[in-house]
Amino acid sequence: QVQLVESGGGSVQAGGSLRLSCASSGYTDSLNSMAWFRQPPGKEREGVAAIYTRLGRTVYADSVKGRFTISRDNAKNTVYLQMNNLKPEDTAMYYCAATDGLSGSLLRPSLISSEYAYWGQGTQVTVSS
Repeated sequence: QVQLVESGGGSVQAGGSLRLSCASSGYTDSLNSMAWFRQPPGKEREGVAAIYTRLGRTVYADSVKGRFTISRDNAKNTVYLQMNNLKPEDTAMYYCAATDGLSGSLLRPSLISSEYAYWGQGTQVTVSS
């Protein structure tokens, strides 16, 4: 079993920054893909960024390219999402997800939620204008 715990959410003004963390525990040796998803109020969950933890390959949603950076610290079993130049439309509950194996092709992780088996409880990010 794998447990994922997110932290780092909060309230910021537009233009500010936050760094989210996702700590994994349990049977983590098989995890190869981790991702961040978000669900704005009244909307569907969407993929934000994903990473292959051993290969280092990343993918981003168009809406966050150039502003968000996903990274990992394998020694700490932790994945981060650095969010800069935040906008009110970034307001959402942010979820960490993980899965064994590769979530997508060899070159590109997936941003499709059904490709991920393990999920955290979420952390709220609120951006005010």
